[in-house]
This record gives sequence, structure tokens and C-alpha cells, in this order.
Amino acid sequence: THIRVLELMKENQNNPELERKGMYTTGILAVKGDQQIALFFTGRQTAGENLDDVLQRRAEELDAIMHMADGSAASRTKEVETLESNCLTHGRRKFVEIYEAFPEACQKVIDDLADVYQVDAFAKARQLTDEERLKLRQTWSKPIIDNLEVWLHQQLDDRIVEPNSSLGKAIKYCLKRWTEMTRFLVFPGAVLDNNPCERTLKAPILNRKNAMFYKTLHGALIGDILMSVIDTCYLAGENAFDYLLQLQYHRADVLKNPDDWLPWTYRQSLWQREGKQA
Repeated sequence: THIRVLELMKENQNNPELERKGMYTTGILAVKGDQQIALFFTGRQTAGENLDDVLQRRAEELDAIMHMADGSAASRTKEVETLESNCLTHGRRKFVEIYEAFPEACQKVIDDLADVYQVDAFAKARQLTDEERLKLRQTWSKPIIDNLEVWLHQQLDDRIVEPNSSLGKAIKYCLKRWTEMTRFLVFPGAVLDNNPCERTLKAPILNRKNAMFYKTLHGALIGDILMSVIDTCYLAGENAFDYLLQLQYHRADVLKNPDDWLPWTYRQSLWQREGKQA
């Protein structure tokens, strides 16, 4: 099981003494096997605080969840321990942004990470299990990553790169998060990046923009609930409109047995109901 977290619109983050005035939109994408759940939160809390609230509802006997985030302090949990990993694409993006100024060095990083992604594309095409994918990563991706880490350290240690330059800052950004960015080489099921969560978060952000934001926090809550249900249906390959209608038509059954009326179980419940009525 792993979970991805992303947050947009951060304000007053560097000074916690100030009263928060900015609104935060957090996207949480939880994955277990083939099932995915999208959760959205709009309000004063940061991504890490929202994730804490969600994880505190989990059964205590469960293992710590694998938590993919962008590497910012606001995305880290404080109350619940997680196995944090950081997004490889965020590290790559630092070099893409300065490519014109440092083409040779940036191309080196981009090419190495492209090779790592090729290994995962190979694993996905062959539908390998998490354990098989980890073995493949350790065989082919780990040497690439290890050599890249040595090269990054060398650029700073041998003063090939000015530490305070944009290239130096990109290198330091990655090295600071290197352990978290390379969890995929150690743990089965670990993911390389936070891209799916970034794609998922586009839906509530577009809804928020079209609605010219929310008038009240309660309005934001209702919007988040609806967007969470709609996007979870989309991830499950179901029609959200039909799903919401069926929940209304069978409200009593939903309240009685909610597990039978999830986006990936409700069709089976409908078939069973129709069979009994027939």
C-alpha cells in the first residue's frame, strides 16, 4: 500500500508564527493493488496535516504506509509515522529548468534518469509483481543511480560546480533528498514519482477555478467530498453520475452496508439485488 500527496497554493509556510491566511488544496491518492482512492482537502491545513488526519483513522496494527510526496516540509506528517519517499521527477525538473545554462551537466542527469524510467517501463510492459520489479530495479537501475550519486557529489566536492549557482542548488536539492528519492531501490511497491497525484489534483483545481473558489469552508468541504467521489469513480473506471444516482436510489442499503456500495463493488450489489427481485 502506498499513498501520494501533493499540495498547491502555499502561503505563510516559512513563518509558522503568522496566522495562516492562504488556502491550501491537498490531493491524496491512496493505492492498494488495483484499487485507488482520491481524497481532496481545501482549507488552512497543509498536506502533511491533512494526511495525519487521514492516517489516524487507520487500524493501529497495520504497517506504516509508504508515503510519496514532493519533498517539502509541509507534506510531511508529524503525528503518524510513514515511510516517506520523494518524487524523482521533482529532482529531474530542477535540471530541466536550467538546461539552457548548463546543457552538458543537465543532459547527463536527464539521460541517466531516462534509463531508470526505461527499466520501469520494461517491468510494466511485462506486468511484473512488486517483488519482481524490485529485483529488476536493483539489477539495472541501482548501478545507474549509484553512479549518478557519485557524479553529483563529485561536482561539489571537486568544485567543478559553484555550490550557489543554479546547477549547484539543483544538485544539493537532490542530494539532500537522495535516500527518500531512491526508496524504489529498496522497498517493493515503492513508486518513482508523484505524477499520478499531480494529474489527479488537476480536477479539483479546475473545479475551484471555475467556481471562482469557495465562499465558505463548508462549501469547500462539500466540493471536496463530491470531487473525491467523482475522481475515485474515474480511477475505478466507473461512471460517476450513474454511481451517485445508484447511491441515492439505494440509500438505505448504502447506510446499512457501505462496503457493498463502493465504486468497485456497487455493480455486484446491483446485480445481486436484481437477481433477488427477479
